[in-house]
Amino acid sequence: MFKNYFKTAWRNIRRHKAYSSINILGLAIGIAACMLILQYVSFELSFEDFQQHKDRIYRVQQDRFDNGKISTQWAAGAFGVGNAFKAAIPEVEDYVKVIQSSRVTAEVRNQPVKIEKVYFTNASFFNIFTYPLIAGDKNTALKDPFTAALSASTAIKLFGTTNVVGKPLELNRKDNYHITAVYPDAPVNTQLKPDILLSYSTFQKWTTDSAGNGPETAWEWDGCLTYLLLNKGTTPAAVEKKMIPVVYKFTKDDMKKYNAGVIYHLQPLNDIHLYSHYMMEPGENGDGKTVYLLLGIAFFIVVIAWVNYINLATARAITRAREVGVRKAVGSQRSQLIIQFLSESALLNAIALVLALIIVVLAIPGFNAVSGQHLSFSLFSKPGFWLGLGSLFLIGVFFSGLYPAFVLSGFNPVDVLKGKLSNSGQGSLLRKSLVVFQFVASLFLLIGTVVVYQQIQFMRKQSLGINIDQTLVLPRPLVGIDSTFLKRITAFKQELEQIPSIQHITVSTSIAGEPVDWNAGGIKLVGQDESKQKQYRVIGVDYDYLKTYELKIIAGHPFDRSLGSDKHSVIFNRMGIEHLGFNHPQEAIGKKIDFWGDQYTIEGVTENFHQQSLREAYEPLILRLIPDVNGSISLKMSASNISQTISSVKKEWDKMFPGNTFDYFFLDDHFNDQYKADQQFGKVFGIFTSLAILVACLGLFGLASFTTLQKTKEIGIRKVLGASVVNILNLLYREFAGLLAIAFFITIPLAWLSSNSWLQNYNFRIGMHWYYFLLPFLLIVLIALLTVSFQSVKAALANPVSSLRSE
Repeated sequence: MFKNYFKTAWRNIRRHKAYSSINILGLAIGIAACMLILQYVSFELSFEDFQQHKDRIYRVQQDRFDNGKISTQWAAGAFGVGNAFKAAIPEVEDYVKVIQSSRVTAEVRNQPVKIEKVYFTNASFFNIFTYPLIAGDKNTALKDPFTAALSASTAIKLFGTTNVVGKPLELNRKDNYHITAVYPDAPVNTQLKPDILLSYSTFQKWTTDSAGNGPETAWEWDGCLTYLLLNKGTTPAAVEKKMIPVVYKFTKDDMKKYNAGVIYHLQPLNDIHLYSHYMMEPGENGDGKTVYLLLGIAFFIVVIAWVNYINLATARAITRAREVGVRKAVGSQRSQLIIQFLSESALLNAIALVLALIIVVLAIPGFNAVSGQHLSFSLFSKPGFWLGLGSLFLIGVFFSGLYPAFVLSGFNPVDVLKGKLSNSGQGSLLRKSLVVFQFVASLFLLIGTVVVYQQIQFMRKQSLGINIDQTLVLPRPLVGIDSTFLKRITAFKQELEQIPSIQHITVSTSIAGEPVDWNAGGIKLVGQDESKQKQYRVIGVDYDYLKTYELKIIAGHPFDRSLGSDKHSVIFNRMGIEHLGFNHPQEAIGKKIDFWGDQYTIEGVTENFHQQSLREAYEPLILRLIPDVNGSISLKMSASNISQTISSVKKEWDKMFPGNTFDYFFLDDHFNDQYKADQQFGKVFGIFTSLAILVACLGLFGLASFTTLQKTKEIGIRKVLGASVVNILNLLYREFAGLLAIAFFITIPLAWLSSNSWLQNYNFRIGMHWYYFLLPFLLIVLIALLTVSFQSVKAALANPVSSLRSE
């Protein structure tokens, strides 16, 4: 029996190739797009899933307060919190500390090799995180000072093998370590991806004085990522409550003295990637809103594809009415007819599914390039993928095939054979409702695409308040940091100044496009009460920083050797002056501040500028003059002979800083990398919006077919009575115009609310303008008219004699 059902279904598909092709193509595009998005979403939601203790690992996140208001929110906190919480809270089973280090340089065959991801950590790292060691003992690997663990790829890069336990490792030509372990490379779906792990006891040895004062005892010293492993069955909220008195015990004197406060929270490890965007994050994180927005797009696309099938199936109802009538007349039961039409739906969906898989295979490399994801063909080996695909197929068969099956099987055979077939108002209402849904979904996505594009363009074109064009940046040297280093920096700058194409040179501890690492608390005006102390971001700069970056001075003057500026001079940005308590920048000039026990004179105030992307708010910032600062070297260059200039710079670099890799980048590219994720999201959003509109057009084509078939006799009579082609087209367009209008008024509030919610992620954002809604609507109207016109013009131009004879 089922063989006959599918044989009949196959015959119907072959007999009506045009309709079948449209159906299969629409379903294939919808399913393929849905699968790609679901894989994207699945990857974003899979972060840290490989961790065996993921449900029990929590990161300690810190909020700092000044005068009762949040001043900073850190992913990292004080170095002593792990020890203190473990000692005082029984629910804490273990803890691990992770401190981000700067990149290091090793040597391979007398050539410097740069290593980026370097962390100090304690011996519990391999007990809490799931990195099964390739070699070494996880309990002792990072216990002693000057011990190191290497990732497999780093070991191969440096030694050509992973059999390196027991070998010495020299970093930056001065620090000698003993390799005690090798661990597998971190998967892509984790935040911490260490190339080298150095023992935390090494960090302690460097930072603790002879009296025992060091990071463990300084709770105002921030910079340590702390992860807690809680006992099974422990409620995080209960642990957070117990953390409060522990923190108060160690910080109460300082907090009371400075009218400050600190609160620690527990972040579930799985939530960090999508919902954590604090200072000192060890890696770039995703965006939960973006992920679930794409999940909504996947839903829209596949439902539009199913709606397309329903519309095309019901549009063909008239042509199949006599088939149903004959079948019923010879004894077919309605249940048998329902199975017949569901079989046809299953066959169409199965063909579409196979085509969708081919599309996915072909699209994965391009999708990865556009989205920045790491999808691979290995997803086809995962049972979850096939389970999801099977579920999508079954839902598609019943969702898209059930209503047409009931409609087609419900025809009265007597009425059908007498030619008295008419369609119920209820069925017509459902079809129109489905098309309204398609219009709403398409318009919603198109408005979203416009908003995303406009926001990205706004961020890229907005004035930064700092000139980063034609700026070449050399990261600070790592090797040869000795008593002669600062003299070599000065000599290096003097040599580069002789190159005609280099206009300005400056050295600073931070560059635009990156968060300012130097966070200084306890700063106040001289003479103020200590309760007035606040936190600021600080950039150490030389005399040429403001000139090189063309920062606008709104009060006072820039650092100037001829004016007697010395090491005890600072310049604030406008927000920093407001943070200090001044209403007008000029009021601050000449005032002195307390900065960690020393006094500094405010020489100038700059206009606020964007140190980071426009996603971030302005921060209170201090530019502190350090004439011999060790930091990144920025070169302002002319646009001509760039390659020759870089070659000349490299020559001087190799002479002044032997043993250091020569790395460089252009600052505008580096700054715009901050928008890479937004741009990738915009491209993905635009591509899938286009696919949704394409599939919706196929559904609209189905309704146009149905409408023109229904009105064949009416069109013929109107033409005989003298109606023009324009009159006929107006008749056919009127119905779709009403549906478009309904969709427009439904979409406006939905699109406004969702777009406005997405824009809240950005501190500097576009406003919602009326044309963001009108232009997408006009585009949808144009697309709809072109789609409907294909059938409508054909019907309007048809010979009325043929139309009336067919009836």
